[in-house]
Order: sequence, then C-alpha cells, then structure tokens
Amino acid sequence: MSNDTTITVVGNLVADPILKFLPSGRAVANVRVASTPRYRDASTAEWKDAAPLFITCNVWGRQAENVTESLQRGHKVIVRGRLKQRSYETADGRRRTVMEIDVEHIGPSLQNATARIAKAQRLAAPPAVPRNGPLSALQAEAASPSDPWSDTAVPTTAGAGTTEPPF
Repeated sequence: MSNDTTITVVGNLVADPILKFLPSGRAVANVRVASTPRYRDASTAEWKDAAPLFITCNVWGRQAENVTESLQRGHKVIVRGRLKQRSYETADGRRRTVMEIDVEHIGPSLQNATARIAKAQRLAAPPAVPRNGPLSALQAEAASPSDPWSDTAVPTTAGAGTTEPPF
C-alpha cells in the first residue's frame, strides 16, 4: 500500500531465524534484530552507544526459507520492510502492543563480512508462455544460453574452462 510506513534497519540478529509453516503451507520466519545507534560525545571525545532497538521482523514465503538457511545469530543484516503495529492480550489479561516489520528485503551487511550468493532453485516450473506473441523474440533472447543469470552455467572463454559469467 502507498500509505505504509517503510523502514530500513541495520543491526545484528539476536537469535537464529525461526521457521514455521502456517496451516495453509505458507512459510514464515521470525527474526529479532538489535540495532544500537552510536554517537560521539563531544565533551569526552568518545564514541558511546545509545539505547538499543530490538525489533521482530517477519519474513514470508520462499524468502523465509532462504533466510533460515543463510543467516544466523550474530550476523549483521540490513532489513527493509513495512512497519506494523500489532496488539494482543497476555495470558494474565494485559493488553500489549508491539511494533514489527513485515520484511520486503533482508540480507547480510557486507560492511565487515563477505558473502557468496547462490541462486535458489525454483520449486515449480514457470507457466508456459506462447511463443507466437509480440514478446516471443524477447522471451527467446532472455532464455538464450548467453544469459548470465539463467539457471544453467555456460562456459566462457574469459577463464579457461570456468563456468562463471564474464563480469
């Protein structure tokens, strides 16, 4: 929606992601992120930590499964999503309100780490597209073996016998 509050948080995972499946079969992963702003105290010329923000982030679908396989406690992550407010009642009858993020994008921060990206395999084949429409030439080009983002690796002449794209 256009009126949703979009937020970006950079912080550390405080626990391993927890993957659950709804009765419908849809996956959801819950991750807790701690973000602690730092500031320079002018009077002492030292860096100090401000109050930390702990926020629960909900990741949905295939991305939830990817997060569970890829990230773990302590990893520094970048999270972008929609800020949501949710209310619930505790077992003793108290009303609580929490702020959460419905995640659109999440990934490791590469500020002080490296990552190796592996394209996740699709679970089902995409729907068949007719080859006689106006886009058929573009679709044929997109499926060509020279496409570096295709599912099959193509040997290049850039690196004798390598299967990496030439960039």
